[in-house]
Amino acid sequence: MGATMAAELHWLNYHHLLYFWTIVREGSVSRAAERLRLSQPTVSAQIRKLERALEVTLFERHGRGLRLTDAGRVVYQYADDIFPVGREMIETLRGRTTEPRARLTIGIANAVPKLIVHRLLKPVLHGGNAPHLLCVEDNTDSLLTRVAAFEVDVVIADRPAPPHARVKVFNHALGDSSMSFFAAPAIAARLRRGFPRSLDGQPMLLPAPQTAVRQALDAWFDAQRLRPRIVAEFEDSALLKAFGRESGAVFAAPSAIAADVRRLYQVASLGLAPAVRESYYAISAQRRVTHPGVLAITRGARQGWLDHS
Repeated sequence: MGATMAAELHWLNYHHLLYFWTIVREGSVSRAAERLRLSQPTVSAQIRKLERALEVTLFERHGRGLRLTDAGRVVYQYADDIFPVGREMIETLRGRTTEPRARLTIGIANAVPKLIVHRLLKPVLHGGNAPHLLCVEDNTDSLLTRVAAFEVDVVIADRPAPPHARVKVFNHALGDSSMSFFAAPAIAARLRRGFPRSLDGQPMLLPAPQTAVRQALDAWFDAQRLRPRIVAEFEDSALLKAFGRESGAVFAAPSAIAADVRRLYQVASLGLAPAVRESYYAISAQRRVTHPGVLAITRGARQGWLDHS
């Protein structure tokens, strides 16, 4: 039986599989060749040998770059289990880290507050053998396409990917926060009395209409029979807060970061809306999270730093 198993595995060259995995992780043949210290033609030739051995096409041309085929995604998922575990075994046996820092590419949806992102990434930045972080920001739909193509490892978003999404991805709930309202200190002091009725007719900065938190805020305004005067709408949550103090308008931000918002933007709190929740998700191309950096994010978020009032 041992001889039969050896014969079945003989055709799979793990060096070729490593080259393929590195191309996907690095994003291009040129960067993979540089990391592997091989020439680009050598790496390309080994990938062609792997494709012949597996009898599949792993990459297809997409503009000036490469994109994984469906078969390529399957092979990558298996490779992504094999090589991190192998590296961990070697490091454990040697009692030290011998490989360069791994890279973790994170897609961040525009609507997610940057202070929330910072808190989510803290366990990664301060953990042992912290990876090299590459953060990219875009709208959620574009990021979902990129995570499905393994161009990013995980997407942090304010809503889960819908069941009818064009790409196959998996949602991992991180937690949620109620929303608080803020304004310049003098305005906040005035509006604090009679909140939330005091918001009626007040100038307000709001997230863009397509965001999950904006829809939750609109529903809350309707339930409270409030009609704030919308001054501006923002896709970027950091830009919204930057306008907050100088505009003289009210804006909402997650209660979980209320202290940071007050300190960084020199504003004051004027009230809390417990019924309005902003949720946060990690979205990956894999049902089972295996990347150590992504595991650190999910575990850290579930340790209770988010506001659940």
